Amino acid sequence: MRTVLKFTTAALATAGLALSATACSSSSSSSNSADKPLVVVASPTPHAQILDYIKDNLAAKAGLKLTVREVSDYTLQNPAVQDGSADANFFQHVPYLTDFNKTHGTDIVPVEAVHLEPLGVYSKKVKKVADLADGAQVAVPNDATNEGRALKLLADNQVITLKDGVGTGATIHDVTGNPKHLKFKELDAAQLPRALSDVDAAVINGNYAVGAGLKPATDAILLEKADDNPYANVLAVKKGHENDPRVQKLAQLLHSDEVKKYIESTFQGSVIPAF
Repeated sequence: MRTVLKFTTAALATAGLALSATACSSSSSSSNSADKPLVVVASPTPHAQILDYIKDNLAAKAGLKLTVREVSDYTLQNPAVQDGSADANFFQHVPYLTDFNKTHGTDIVPVEAVHLEPLGVYSKKVKKVADLADGAQVAVPNDATNEGRALKLLADNQVITLKDGVGTGATIHDVTGNPKHLKFKELDAAQLPRALSDVDAAVINGNYAVGAGLKPATDAILLEKADDNPYANVLAVKKGHENDPRVQKLAQLLHSDEVKKYIESTFQGSVIPAF
């Protein structure tokens, strides 16, 4: 049976992730607390699933006590690591982490890249991006790095063009060519699957697509390529905790052959190992 707690945004805001008392002591002495559970906050799918597989099948043999906390709202996970409410998190790629640190003055660092969740364009109205009507409404993530990533996916496939040099930091204001006159609707990434029926298409992060029952490998009408992709999701900790023996054990397990096989067999192309 999984030892996983699910939190709502309100509960986290009022209870300080409801785990401060335990995890703060764990985090503050993580460098010499190999016997204490490593508390990791993670998005439900696929991050917590992967961690639960490790907890149930690999952790005990490796001498690791692992506590997994599911947190659906990923804006709360870096603050949890920064304030010591958790020892580590697993939900984000490095561009998002870099932007978060810059914006919030935090010092969270990546430990290991684990997997890629391909970003995809989904639609209940058309089978191909080329079939989108003139003036179609397309929903995109509203956070800084994922919006740029979504627009880059469209630009890489000649749906739109972007201002030179904007890269993954692009916003809808950087769209310089839009032959279909697409209307972009910016939404929180977690809301995109629920909004799919209300728009002509949506660019959805892989974890939220999988969590909503979508299969990126077969359901996406346009899918991000894995080759040379900077958006692999990473295990992350507060700077200075990278060498915590518990963190190192988890990093080794996340890169094990068993986990690679688990990812490949469970997600069948919707989540791709990055090691």
